[in-house]
Amino acid sequence: MSKSKKIIIGVAGIVAVLAIALLGSGMYFFHVAEVRAPKTFIKANKFKKNDPIFKYDAAFRKQNIQTWHQTTPGGLKLDAWYVANPIKTNKTVVIAHGFAGDKSQMAMYGQMFLNLGYNVLLPDDRAAGKSEGNLIGFGWTDRKDYVRWINQIVQKNPQAEIAMFGVSMGGATTMMTAGEKLPGNVKVFIEDCGYDTVKNEITYEAQARYGIPAIPRFPLVDIVSGISKIRAGYSYGEASSIKQLHKNHLPMMFIHGGADKFVPTAMVYKNYAATQGPKELWVLPGVAHAMSFQNNPVMYASKVQSFLDRYFH
Repeated sequence: MSKSKKIIIGVAGIVAVLAIALLGSGMYFFHVAEVRAPKTFIKANKFKKNDPIFKYDAAFRKQNIQTWHQTTPGGLKLDAWYVANPIKTNKTVVIAHGFAGDKSQMAMYGQMFLNLGYNVLLPDDRAAGKSEGNLIGFGWTDRKDYVRWINQIVQKNPQAEIAMFGVSMGGATTMMTAGEKLPGNVKVFIEDCGYDTVKNEITYEAQARYGIPAIPRFPLVDIVSGISKIRAGYSYGEASSIKQLHKNHLPMMFIHGGADKFVPTAMVYKNYAATQGPKELWVLPGVAHAMSFQNNPVMYASKVQSFLDRYFH
């Protein structure tokens, strides 16, 4: 065998090994990102009794909680909590939870909105809590589910006035839902620390958590995105809050911690610029990811109420 053929075979072998390694890594990171399983790198909040928001969480769990359901076009049964405000009202808020979370982790926000005079609907996303499904949607597949939850509210009460609120991935879900066709009952959106695109968030986390380079362009995130397109039906590039916000003309409030190291604070300015309706931006200096409410629940509730009062009767 000639020397040149040996070189070609050697190079081909190296390329094959690299391709197999990248595909294997892609499958691993797809599992980390999207497959329903415990996410050990996500720390769930545990409230102590002296924590200022403990009373919010505890109070919500004492409410008369109803269970609602919907079935997706793909046959997944989704679960939600609904709490009617003790004082009868048509005002209802739909609350979206974060990555690797579920509706129970949003109970403190549920109580905040009950205190503000709203009924509360708290769904479990697909692949979360008591909802069926094995693949996390990062808000993109979930946005259609939230449209159906909103329509269910309207079916039960045609006079309903609806707000949508979400934190972290739930914030992105809120922004992505804002770009869909919605009934006129929907009045406003409030998002807290949501990302601008799934691709940017995954790329950022790959760098921050695993040291995977983004420049020069490294193919691993694109490989994981391609696996997602095949397995989950969407690529990371198409799952964009910004693209959806370009279609939104309803009022939206944006909240973000100024020291957010999980969803970089810079993302909120892109989201804020993208929306086409009335808008408000509140960045809290020195506050970490998804900690704005915990940092000062009284001020947080006051800011949210001030925004909502402009658009609800």
